[in-house]
Parts: sequence; structure tokens; C-alpha cells
Amino acid sequence: MDTESVLNIGFDDTDSPTGMCTTFLAYKIVDLLQKQKTEFLDFPKLIRFNPNIPWKTRGNGAVSLKIKTNQPSKIKKQIKNLVSKYSDTKNGANPGLVFFESDSIPSEFTKFSNLALWQLINRNNAKKFVKKNNLDFYYEGNGQGLIGAISAIGYDFSDHTLELLSYRKKRKFGKERIISADSVKKMQENTFPYTFNSFDTKKSRVLIMPHGPDPVFYGVRGENVNSLVTATKILQSNEKLDGYMIFKSNQGTGDHLKNELNSKTMKPYASGTLIGIVSNTPKIAKGGHVFFTVTSKNHEFWCAVYKETGISTIASNLIIGDKISVGGGVRKASKNFPRIINLEFIKIISLEKNLSKTNPICKKCDKKMKSKGRNQGFQCIKCGAKNLKKTTIEIPRKIKKQLYIPKISAHRHLTRPSQRTGKINKTIAFDNSQSWFCVYEK
Repeated sequence: MDTESVLNIGFDDTDSPTGMCTTFLAYKIVDLLQKQKTEFLDFPKLIRFNPNIPWKTRGNGAVSLKIKTNQPSKIKKQIKNLVSKYSDTKNGANPGLVFFESDSIPSEFTKFSNLALWQLINRNNAKKFVKKNNLDFYYEGNGQGLIGAISAIGYDFSDHTLELLSYRKKRKFGKERIISADSVKKMQENTFPYTFNSFDTKKSRVLIMPHGPDPVFYGVRGENVNSLVTATKILQSNEKLDGYMIFKSNQGTGDHLKNELNSKTMKPYASGTLIGIVSNTPKIAKGGHVFFTVTSKNHEFWCAVYKETGISTIASNLIIGDKISVGGGVRKASKNFPRIINLEFIKIISLEKNLSKTNPICKKCDKKMKSKGRNQGFQCIKCGAKNLKKTTIEIPRKIKKQLYIPKISAHRHLTRPSQRTGKINKTIAFDNSQSWFCVYEK
């Protein structure tokens, strides 16, 4: 019999745009392991990596599990079979699965994971990693899923949230999801501030349901187990669901924007942040999108703010000389633009005075003087008083020194919502007796 050991299991890229879901595979794996009385050492981890990867499906999430077992060989075989069964390879999924037996995670894993948060990693680097570290691994297709599998094991939380994902029965996959919008609104009101981004009150829009054919019915994001379980009891739908599982996640942490964008790291699809000075007057393009440049460390960077984010008006009110911090993903160069940062936030550090020269005001009549002609000064048409120079006035700014983030309906999985500003979850204690996993009665 195998000796007892701690087993870390990472997997990714089991879904495609037409079906399946990596978290649903995790749900099936946990269900199997629970029936075998396996000891779980932490919540299942759902880690969202660089959201700007062009071939990602949905939220670019990978999953890892940490368990204690005296039969790792048997469990590895069972999980390989489940990965093969629940991967949509015929429609483009490229699943990757990695096992690592140890209670502590080496720094090589963490470094790899940190890069996956904000850079584009070649899948060949992942294949070299598993071989170099003599890992037990498995993949189908081109092996793209190995990147997320390694990274999910190596991810080191500095802040985290939880997400309760509720799953449909197989017969409902791909069919319309129907939930009471009023119940979602009520749930958000009753669980605030311990859940977030569930309902857009301005548009009366439900934000917890995906729109694709995957097995997820809804996902509620929050800060603790009790609030998420409470949420499930408030939400109302006629659909009979299969069950739910709570994941520990980096969603809502802004994790992908912690790295600095500069002349060396400004690569296509990279994510990050830079601080600089607005160096041209923002231009409003067709459709209401705004483009401007920022100078940072003697290099100029193009920035784009799309109307859909709701912060394009903020960008249009910037002027040359404003000092700002911006974060987002790098879009590759096109024939019209060099590489450009698609902004996910604008933080105004300092505002330049917006000065404008205008015709002087007659002190006697309180009327604006008229120009007498080129280099001939100005004259009041009422009393005849004269003045040689224009007057400088300060135009009040329409923006303030603060952080501006997109409207809630434009948030990405990793966007830090305003209610989480300054909030850090260092530890959410894992208790195996908690209701973090549930399969409803048949």
C-alpha cells in the first residue's frame, strides 16, 4: 500500500467555447474523492490567469486541489480518467493535468504562476517545466492546459475571495437559464458587503449567470462561506440543480495588474500598470472610444478607453500634464496604432491646472472686450475702454484625484470592485465540516 502523502492536483483547458467547464470537472473529481473519504486540506482553488490571452475560453481559469491520501496512485488514475471523460477535446479543448506530491510548493512553481498572471507563456515552456521537475503529468491535444495546471498549483495568495458555483443537471446543459431577477437583487442587498458583482442595479441586469452552454447555472462571489450559502437560499429558480461547490479564488483582487508595464514588458497580451504623465490631448474616436498617450520613464505609451467601460468620459477630460496611474492589457500593434494598453482603470494622482486665454473683461461695464485686430489689443464696445492683453482664466476640472474603475457590467473576473478597495483576505480558514461542497438529493 502507498504511504500517506499530500497530493496537489492541477488541471486546465478542459472546456471549449461549445461546452464543458474546468470547474465542473473539479466538482466531479471532488464528488468522487468525497465518496472515498479523502481528506481535503483546503478549498478547491479557482485561479484566474492573464485575461488578455486571445485563445482563452471565458475567464481563463485553472483549478487545483490539495488532499491527503494513502493511495495516490489509485487517485491519479481515477483523475486522469475523469479529465479524459469531461474534456471537450473534439471541439478544441487541450487539457493538461499535473500532480505534485508535497505539503510545500517549491518557488519554481510560484514563479511560473506569477508569470502566467500577466504574460503570455509558451506551452513548450510548460512541457519543459514538468520534465525538468520530474512531475507526473498528462495532457491531450497540444498541451496548452499544462500552463494553467502548473500555475494553479503554484499560485500564492496574497488576497483572495470565494466563489460558489452552482451546477446544472446534464439534461439542462445548453438550455436557457431562468432565474428570478428580483431574487438576485434581494440576495445582493441582503448579503452586501460580503458578496459582490451579482446584480447591476442601474441596468437591472443579472450578473451571476453565464450565457454559454457550459454546466454552470450561476456563480456567486463573496468573502466567506456563510454569505455564499445564504445567497443560495435567497436565489429563486424553477430549475432543479445538481449541486454546488465553493472555490477559493483570486477573483476581485486585481492580481493581474500588479506588475509594471514599461518599454521591456510592453509585449502583446501582457497585463500590468504604469504611472506617467498625459502627453497629448485625448481624442474621441467614432463610437465614443477615447485614445491618448502617457509618457513614463522617457517612453510614450498609447492608451485606449472603450465606451463600454463607462470611464471614457473620464479619459476625455484628461489634459496634458495630468499625472495618472493606468492598468490594463496590451493589444498588439495594428496598421493604425502601435501597441496600445486597453485600460481597466484610471487613477488620477495629480491634476494640471486647465488654463485658457480669453478676451479681457471691461472693469467698468463687466462685458467681454472685442479685438481691434491683429496685435492691436482689445476695446469695450460700450464705453471705449482699452486693454492690450488677453486674460488667463482657470477652467474648473470635471474629474478628481481618485480611482476610476469600469461600471459593474464591464468588470472582468479579476477586476477589484469598489467595495473591495483596501480589503485584503489573508486567510479564510478551511473547515472540512463547512458546507463548501454539496450534491443535492436526487
